[in-house]
Parts: sequence; structure tokens; C-alpha cells
Amino acid sequence: MKEFFADLHVHVGVSENGQWVKIPTSNRLTLRNILAEAAERKGLQIVGVVDALSPHVRDDFARLAAEGLLTLDSQGGYRYDNRLTLLLGAEIETTEPDGGSAHTLVFLPDIALMADFSATMSRHIRNIHMSSQNAHMALAELVRTAAPFGGLIIAAHVFTPHKGLYGSCTPRMANILGEREMAAVAAVELGLSADSDLADRIGELASYTFITNSDAHSLDKIAREYNLLALEDATFQECAWAFARQKGRGVAANYGLDPRLGKYHRTFCGACDYFDPAGEIFTVACPRCGSSKIVRGVFDRIDDIADWPEPRHPAHRPPYRHQIPLSFIPGVGKKVLDKLLAVFGSEMNVLHRAGDAELARVAGAKAAAAIIAARAGEAAITAGGGGTYGKLAKN
Repeated sequence: MKEFFADLHVHVGVSENGQWVKIPTSNRLTLRNILAEAAERKGLQIVGVVDALSPHVRDDFARLAAEGLLTLDSQGGYRYDNRLTLLLGAEIETTEPDGGSAHTLVFLPDIALMADFSATMSRHIRNIHMSSQNAHMALAELVRTAAPFGGLIIAAHVFTPHKGLYGSCTPRMANILGEREMAAVAAVELGLSADSDLADRIGELASYTFITNSDAHSLDKIAREYNLLALEDATFQECAWAFARQKGRGVAANYGLDPRLGKYHRTFCGACDYFDPAGEIFTVACPRCGSSKIVRGVFDRIDDIADWPEPRHPAHRPPYRHQIPLSFIPGVGKKVLDKLLAVFGSEMNVLHRAGDAELARVAGAKAAAAIIAARAGEAAITAGGGGTYGKLAKN
């Protein structure tokens, strides 16, 4: 079995014709730029783009295919320049009868099926050209609609207070999905403010494969979280087997932020964004401005709904490695990063393969020490919240 780095949640911001697809995002976040960034600077082998419901994205896809840069694999997914596999996905918002909303990812093996799925969903989505639009249906109906297309259905960033299944919709998936719909969910995406230790305090998640992805809204955020997949080849079908843990395929490891670095880790005030990095929980009124617009942080929400005080990892659960992106590390600015990439080729090589002495030679002793400490999980962290990412302490 081979190993592949995969980030399966990247947004297209704008089409090559200048039409917006996802707001707010960077206007450099075109499909062409995403593929080049993921393959070259990031060093990924699989990338999932989650805006392919939009005709603008499919037009750009057709342009790249006509140029010979994208070719369909017989097992689904598209080869980019023989270096990277593109999986076509859609992020869709659903709303429950009580008003709670959640985002779900649906991946399909080829562009023809995605076009058919887009035509079906356009009956429910008012602006199919834009990403992550409200489908005006409940999650159970979306699952029943997507499953016949052969889609990989993934619950997205499930714990975030904004459009996360557990964070803003329901304390239990079983409250809104029947057994058949729950079985059709291929995997659960944890989100930037959670990890396996937090998620495995909820019993109904034990049977699911966990993945973690960047949810990138700019090129530099691609691969800030990612997965190591054990596959025979980088294809849609192989990923489906990996999520189902079949034929020896699987997720070998998740690489994500320490949850304290996530911007929704702790409870905060939705009016003034106040939160206490030390962990003070306020549930009625903000101690700074007095507002009652309290947004429950991921850590505190999980604490509320957990079945157990400590995680109970099932035997199939892979390790979750706290991986700090290079852009988060003090002293690793653009100039240092460019030097590292010029020597090591990609961020994956810097994070996983470069030796300590090599890092010091290229980046200097101080920056190398910060990278090494971050790789070893020894960096001091100040927790994030209120839409503000946590921070690493400077040396």
C-alpha cells in the first residue's frame, strides 16, 4: 500500500472569467491556481475542490481538460499534470425544521455526474453558481438525493458553531438522520478547532472514519490540515474504500491544528468577539460588553454534549498528529518559506522529511528551532476564539 497526502476541502473563490464563486475568499483562488499550489508548493497528492456544483467551476474544469491538464482516471477523479489527483465536490447547506443549519460535502467521481447532480440540486438552490448555498432541504433529504449518484457524503467541520452539524444543528446525528441515512455518510470532517480526542467523546461517531481538511479560502491556507491516506492509487474509488476501511485501504493519520489554535475553540461573544484564552466560560452575558449573543466554542460545546469525559478511541482510529502549518510559526515569514521551498521542494517535505541540521542550514538556527519545536508538539500555544486563531509563543 502507498501513502498519499490529501486535503479534501478547498474552495474556489473566482472563475478565470472573474465570476465570484465563494465569498469571502481570495480572488487568486482559481481552479488553475489551486491545482498548481497544491501540487507544487504544498506537495499534496490529492486535493478536493468543493464548489463544482457551480457552472463557473465546471467551465474552468472544461478549459483545463481541453488543455490536456486534467484527465479522467478509470476509477474516478482527475489527474492533473500527472502529479496530483483532483476530486470534484460540492459543499451544500441544509436546514432542519427547527432552524439549525449544517454544511455537507458531496464528492462525485466525474464531471458528468457532477453536472447531473448540479441540475438536480438547482431545483432546491436559488443560486447554483455560488458555493455553499442553502438547499432548502433537511440533511436527511440531501443524503437521500446524493446517495443514488454514487456520492461520497461527508459531514463538514461538524463542531464549528457556524454551520457545523453538532456545533449549530443538533447534539446527535441520530436525532435528524435515520439508520439508512447515517450509514450513507462516508466520513466525518472534524474542523480546525477539534481533533480525535475531542470527537471520540461522542459515542455515535465511533463507527465513522475521521478526516480533517483545510477549508481553505486562500491559496496559502491549503493543507493547513490534511490526511495521510493508505491507498493503491490516488483515485475516487480508492478514497471511497479508504473511508469505508475496505480492501486494506484507510486513513493512516490525520494532520491538523492543535485545537487551541482554532478560531472557534472557546466560547465567545458574538457582538464584540470577546473570549478568555484561559478558558472562562460565560453563558448568559458577555463580561466585557454585556451582550447575550454568546457563541459556544467547540471545546465547550463538545463538553456539553459528550457521552464520556475522556475519549474512547475505536480500534480503527488512526493517530491524530497536531501539525502546525509553517505560516503559523513565528520567524517563518515569506522569505524564509521561499528559501525552504527552494531547497526542499514543498511544505510536505519541510514538515515531514527535512532533517534538523538541514533546516538550520537553510532557515537559520532560530527559525529552524521553531519549526522543530512545532513538529515535535513542543510549541507553547495561546488558545483561540471569537474568530481569532490561537498563537504560538515567540522564542
